[in-house]
Amino acid sequence: MANKIKLRVGGMEYIINTDDDEAYMQNLGNEVNRRLDQLAQANPFLSTTMVAVLAALEYCDNAKKSQIDADSLRAQLRGLTEDAAGARLEADEARREIERLNRDNQNLRSRLLNR
Repeated sequence: MANKIKLRVGGMEYIINTDDDEAYMQNLGNEVNRRLDQLAQANPFLSTTMVAVLAALEYCDNAKKSQIDADSLRAQLRGLTEDAAGARLEADEARREIERLNRDNQNLRSRLLNR
């Protein structure tokens, strides 16, 4: 169920419809406000719109890079999972070979004792 949450970001008030809880959204708003304030202080010659666009570009850049990192980690995980599956198969084959060799060894010992 969507919640209507009032946020003040960049000096403007917004009503946000979201499924997220209010505390989460307020934290997001606070984070954006902090970044807008930092950018405005570092670049006093920029307009409010320019500061907002710069912040949006930074957040989009971070999101894109995070997605690339997540995709890379998923690919690595798939590779490691495949490697682990291969190692399990090899271990199973080795166990079966050990069992076969143990049986052969036991049979040979039995034959030697029965001579």
